[in-house]
Amino acid sequence: MKKIKILLGASAIAVAGFFMVAADHIDAPAVQGGTSDITDFYAFQGENTNNIAFVANVQGLLSPTATAAAAFDENVLVEINIDTDGDNVEDLVLQAIPRNGKLYVFGPVAPSTTGLNSVIQTSAVQTSVDITAYGSTAVTATGSNGVMVFAGPRDDPFFFDFNQYSAILSGNAPGGFNNPGTDTFAGSNVMSIVIEVPKTLIGGTGNISAWVETKSK
Repeated sequence: MKKIKILLGASAIAVAGFFMVAADHIDAPAVQGGTSDITDFYAFQGENTNNIAFVANVQGLLSPTATAAAAFDENVLVEINIDTDGDNVEDLVLQAIPRNGKLYVFGPVAPSTTGLNSVIQTSAVQTSVDITAYGSTAVTATGSNGVMVFAGPRDDPFFFDFNQYSAILSGNAPGGFNNPGTDTFAGSNVMSIVIEVPKTLIGGTGNISAWVETKSK
């Protein structure tokens, strides 16, 4: 689970340039390297300043060769949770599930249950998009509620100098990180889900917290 706190703001100016990220790669033993392994979670103001974009990446460290055969797992639900009242319980969810070459996104909608178990809210407004193939032009789709979705492989956007990080931890790098460092993830890919949501659908103003979970059948 990756969690971040987001300021929607009372105006577009208040959130201009806002960007938050939570990330790790293959460090959750129970799902390490599997189809439900989350690598990164981002949230930022969209190009349309009335929107918030959420990005959930899974299946990290895919080589270019492996990426062509990579696919979202139809038994794995990717759920973005949104807490709008500060009690650390999801008030809204965005639920993404793949089927037959498409990604279906439900919500944002109030969940029927909170916590570790989920029920897909099939009665919620649905947005579906063709999953973009590796090396192809990105395909997006916009639902009747204004939610825009992309799904498919993308270059891993996270920069991390893992070797230098390890050297620092072991006391062998008194100077800290190098500038420039070496991106351990350069050339690797992830399976990415991007959901851009009108702020009006998640409250419009104030603070929210958001986190992402993957849930298997």
